[in-house]
Amino acid sequence: MIYMGYAVLHLEKASGNDAGMSAHIERTIKPKNADESRTHLNKELINFPEGVDNRTQAVQHRIDNAGISRKIGKNQVRAIRIMLSGTHEDMKDIQEFGNLKHWCDDNIDWLKQTYGAENLVSAVLHMDEKTPHIHATVVPIVVGERRKAKVEEQSGKKKYKKKSKDAARLCADDVMSRTKLKEYQNSYAERMKVYGLERGIEGSEAKHIGTSEYYKNLFAQKESLQENVESLLYQQSEAQSKVHTIYEHRDEVRNEFLEMDKQVKLKHNELSITESKLSQLKKEYEPYETQAELNFIHSLFPMMKEQLKIASLCEKIGLGIEYIRILFEGKNLTAKSFSFFSPDHNRKFDAADVKLKIEKEPDDPKKLRLSLNGTDILDWFNIKYREVKESINLRIEPNQNKKGGMKI
Repeated sequence: MIYMGYAVLHLEKASGNDAGMSAHIERTIKPKNADESRTHLNKELINFPEGVDNRTQAVQHRIDNAGISRKIGKNQVRAIRIMLSGTHEDMKDIQEFGNLKHWCDDNIDWLKQTYGAENLVSAVLHMDEKTPHIHATVVPIVVGERRKAKVEEQSGKKKYKKKSKDAARLCADDVMSRTKLKEYQNSYAERMKVYGLERGIEGSEAKHIGTSEYYKNLFAQKESLQENVESLLYQQSEAQSKVHTIYEHRDEVRNEFLEMDKQVKLKHNELSITESKLSQLKKEYEPYETQAELNFIHSLFPMMKEQLKIASLCEKIGLGIEYIRILFEGKNLTAKSFSFFSPDHNRKFDAADVKLKIEKEPDDPKKLRLSLNGTDILDWFNIKYREVKESINLRIEPNQNKKGGMKI
């Protein structure tokens, strides 16, 4: 029997602008499991459009230019992370026999054919970890009728006003339906056969096979866990710190946060068990990321997740802990002038007659937002950025017309 390794394909919905994962992929932060002496071998496999400098901007650029007419919700999934690799020994053989470039080309071609070339906004080959792998980013732009609306119309639950079947929509659920996820695994494995990689065993049958085969199948689950374990631990540490800070000043939710503290301790215990298993398998296989259990904790306490999100945003825009405490006491934070840092635009914007406040989303009381003079501060950042960009165009465009230069 000829041994064939496993093709690894992992998809995960990203939250927000996914800046944390962008930092990991682009190596603006240095993970401990990466060999810095090999980081220069990492390679961008997709060219960004003109004026786009990084993965985060590439996601927004695709959304802005997709022709979407429907308003995009603040919590709507804007990007899907895709990790592509194979069994460690097979990936090393692909590299040593000079086939890594062909493997990358075939992966990019499969991604474009499967999700659409315009939707594939980023793909980075990582060579500084144990097993070569690709991190790809797909913006879930689809066309056609919404599945849910079609079912509702057929069942008579609601009247459904049909829209153009060619209208572009942002819909991660359509891209990651159970049927399509299975199709992705099948078509990707078929494409990878030429490299000696086959599809992993489907469903739960892995528990009925021998120990040796079980550990081979476990690779597809471990590949992501190792890469994200440091990030997960950091998030838990950060969550604990913020939880204690918040419930010191919010007596009405103290019991809820104490329960959360117990859950965090349980999570640490589970992580210790996971790390022990990873340590035993480290010589043969390289684990990869998962956040399913942390997402479960967040689902238990949705308002806590919103409060942590706002606390994190306050820190990122430049507010000290004393100001954050004032806001979480339900008070307004006022100032004649203040400079706020926008992580999305990587620059500061000045504001006058500042009035900051934490309030509920007008269209969703279960969600919170940080408002600046009555406007969501993220929307305010976008407005200020457009104003700066327009002012630059006004100053530069007359000279460019004379010299034939490129517009900014």
